[in-house]
Amino acid sequence: MSQREDGVDRIQRAWQRERPGTPVASIGVITRIWRIAKLLEDERRRTDARIGLDAATRDLLSTLRRSGPPYRLAAGEIARQSLVSAGAISQRVARAEQRGLVRRGKGGADGRSVLVELTDAGHRLIEQRVDDLLRHEETLLSSLDAQQREQLAGLLRVLLSDLGERLGAEDRP
Repeated sequence: MSQREDGVDRIQRAWQRERPGTPVASIGVITRIWRIAKLLEDERRRTDARIGLDAATRDLLSTLRRSGPPYRLAAGEIARQSLVSAGAISQRVARAEQRGLVRRGKGGADGRSVLVELTDAGHRLIEQRVDDLLRHEETLLSSLDAQQREQLAGLLRVLLSDLGERLGAEDRP
């Protein structure tokens, strides 16, 4: 793996030159994470288009599929896990329901909560598409060996946990 200088190094060095004494070490981590996140977000969008599944529908179907049999969750739980509003989930569910990928039902003791369940068609679609997506994303990490991936995942877990606690973000699937 190449250790050559990159644009982030140049930004960090420029700040050191222009503001001696200013702590700039965080640039080497945070700016790279931000840039990687942007690259991965753009690539995920292209991959979603290639596999024929928009991000919102993929997220909905994935959340239901990961829940395990009977692949059914309350709409509020889907919103919590997806980090989006209940209104956004309602729109996602309506679109997926029109396509026959999910169905809504009533739940709770009083029947007032909405349960969303993966249909057989939705199950087949997400099974196929998640394999395509994850196989592709595996190739994006090919410059790292297994030990490096494990080390990076561990370091990112520590950072994410700490930031989540300090910034008040809930740890969600």
